[in-house]
Amino acid sequence: MSDFDLVIRGGGLWLAPLGGDGYANADRSPVMDVGIRGDRLVAIAPQLPGTGRVEIDAGGKLVSPPFVESHIHLDSALTAGQPRVNESGTLFEGIQIWAERKPSLTVEDVEERAIATLKTQAQQGVLYVRSHVDVSEPNLTALRALLAVREAVQDWITLQILAFPQDGLYGDPRNAELYQEAISLGVDVLGGIPHYELTREAGVQSVEQIFNWAVQKDRLIDLHCDEIDDPQSRFLEVMAACAIRHDIGPRATASHTTAFGSYENGYANKLMGFLQRAKLNFIANPLINITLQGRTDTYPKRRGITRVKELWQGGLNVSLGHDCIQDPWYSLGTGNMLDVASMAIHCCHMTGQQEMVACYDMITYGGAQTLQLQNYGLAVGNPADLIILDAADPIAALRQRATITTVIRRGKILAETQPAVTAWHGIPIP
Repeated sequence: MSDFDLVIRGGGLWLAPLGGDGYANADRSPVMDVGIRGDRLVAIAPQLPGTGRVEIDAGGKLVSPPFVESHIHLDSALTAGQPRVNESGTLFEGIQIWAERKPSLTVEDVEERAIATLKTQAQQGVLYVRSHVDVSEPNLTALRALLAVREAVQDWITLQILAFPQDGLYGDPRNAELYQEAISLGVDVLGGIPHYELTREAGVQSVEQIFNWAVQKDRLIDLHCDEIDDPQSRFLEVMAACAIRHDIGPRATASHTTAFGSYENGYANKLMGFLQRAKLNFIANPLINITLQGRTDTYPKRRGITRVKELWQGGLNVSLGHDCIQDPWYSLGTGNMLDVASMAIHCCHMTGQQEMVACYDMITYGGAQTLQLQNYGLAVGNPADLIILDAADPIAALRQRATITTVIRRGKILAETQPAVTAWHGIPIP
């Protein structure tokens, strides 16, 4: 009789995240065996005694916690070109196109596209996802669909649903009521978009109201905050103030914050101190931020992304999201989180060895912290959720866009992918 249901032999385990100072408390990638029984990690040792009913020889390859997609819009995924293409490539044309697409949404349409996207993500090692869903649509069609999807996929992926008022909490007299209905239907996270409210005052009011509701209803918070090039868009300071006032910073997240990259340094440095005091989480979406922002600049063109490196160096939790996959804002995207981390490395000037490792952490441990996941990571007693990559370490995985060869969810093999093999038929290399 086997001692374990599944054993992974000789994998380089990726352990606790690297701090902003580049210091880790222990060896992060020891070659170890992992024993799984049922849906739990029950043993980790250099040479695990006993046998497994199924055994996988990792051969020194990277064994990592699964990827965490901390920011995506599943309700709009796979709608690029419907009803028309975003030719300007701007955020605001994307919002207009989505407004044209929303009336034709059906529950079946949203469910089909969302599950197809989640399946693609899971095959590439993503097992935890936070999805924003537009709750400005009068029938809440997309929300009802994604709540059903959350239940349908729970055996193979963990999905958090976030109420997102795309048109502003106060952009229409009905929106606040729709938002409250969304809360009652069971969303996990409360979202907002203060920079898209009609006035600065309405934006401040929306942030304060969402924090109040989150405290009352015991929900997490994640706001689209200052996703604009305007250096006068300063709702991040309002979020910091609310987080300090309610003492809930680790449960609150500021997404995008692209205007932070345009702030004058004197103000930005003052704000950084407030952010460290508030202990907010941050999500950057480098594929989308680098594409949508800076559109009205001539030269020099801004990179249009928040101060990822400085936030990380300042000890704040940063994670990365894909944001869009083939929708009105971004017609590309495959769901591969290594693409996301690679773009962060490039556009945030994080090409140092420790900085590249930090970007890998941002799609694993950083995302887990943002989503407030419990018992995430490779430790005895935790859920047996992990992935094996065809690379020796995270930097190699990022360089090569390594294939995720095995995805394990709750102790069962969910997906297996063979790395591509090239047959060379050209001129012999001397």
